[in-house]
Amino acid sequence: MGEQKRKQEQKPEPYFIFEKKNYQVMLIGIAVIALGFLLMTGGGSDDPEVFNPEIYSWRRIRLAPMLVLLGFGIEVYAILLNPKKK
Repeated sequence: MGEQKRKQEQKPEPYFIFEKKNYQVMLIGIAVIALGFLLMTGGGSDDPEVFNPEIYSWRRIRLAPMLVLLGFGIEVYAILLNPKKK
């Protein structure tokens, strides 16, 4: 009878490496990275003989890469975040 009680008490709980807050911050980081890559798209030309200077716009050269780097920084923060610490 004692063994049955111990087996009932030892129900394995799901093991997650991170807490809910970590995953929320990770999703924010992924969204920022995706936004950066979306801002980098476009600017090309359908005709290979025609040069489109729009490929060197401020949005594609400065803003989008900074958003991608910011997103990676958010991801590192999400991994190192300890929500249990107050």
